[in-house]
Amino acid sequence: MLFGLICNRNSAYAEPPKTFHFIKKGMIILMKICIVGLGLIGGSFAKAIKQNTNHLVYGINRSEKTALKALDCGAIDKVATPEQMNECKLIILAITPDAAIEFVKKHAELISPETVVLDCCGIKRTVCNELNFVAQEHNFVFLGGHPMAGKEHSGFDHSTPKLFSNASMILTPTTEKAENASVQLESLFNEIGFGKVVVTTPDEHDKIVAYTSQLAHIASNAYIKSPTAEKHRGFSAGSFRDLTRVAYLDENMWSELFLNNKDNLLNELNFLIDRLNEYKTVLENEDREQLTELLRDGKEKKLKSN
Repeated sequence: MLFGLICNRNSAYAEPPKTFHFIKKGMIILMKICIVGLGLIGGSFAKAIKQNTNHLVYGINRSEKTALKALDCGAIDKVATPEQMNECKLIILAITPDAAIEFVKKHAELISPETVVLDCCGIKRTVCNELNFVAQEHNFVFLGGHPMAGKEHSGFDHSTPKLFSNASMILTPTTEKAENASVQLESLFNEIGFGKVVVTTPDEHDKIVAYTSQLAHIASNAYIKSPTAEKHRGFSAGSFRDLTRVAYLDENMWSELFLNNKDNLLNELNFLIDRLNEYKTVLENEDREQLTELLRDGKEKKLKSN
């Protein structure tokens, strides 16, 4: 069972229980949560959980220096080892897709059947396909997830407990156990600031995120390469800042995300190129009427998307 012992707010425990349950006001829930990867997303999860709940947070990180920094500032309660994950009811994977798959495969035997493993990767099909199989083989629950929040700067130093404020938490359960876990964990996401929980399929997630996130990063990254960008100071305002903000990215992580979602991203990229060529053609032909129509159509589509 995922749920269990309920504790009064004033109770003191030397060792918090492994089980958890969301209950009415005036009561607290104690759960051990392990966060793998203490960068921007993992660090923000840790800080948000510590600030807004009574759960105990374990941290596993490739860099011991970062893990100790998280411990020193109170973002985590313990620097953990993979062997200690079996104490936890929730494991949050805040690392890249390839790293998440490798980590779980390597340590699957250390994960308790009572544990939910939640990933935070920006693509879902590859991760869900791989880790669903591992979860079924080792009898724990895997739940695909993607917090729709971020910054142009990465790393623990840029993490904040407010990162998820009013953001969407996307969940992609593909088994009955994962569906149950998504319902049970919704209260935790609400507690730490998420504005809504969106449940969808891995396929639908990857298709939409190719447009809302991945294409935006490519467009921004390509736009900033104009030689004119070096002369923008004094000539730029909100439009330039908005369009170039996500050009500053982690090239290794985003390359991995793009390639794992190549089919959907190419569809969106080809569509954008076709639309840009329409503007290019009417400008070359000095067709003011058609140019005005293209601009009006874009404005109207923006209004409908709000």
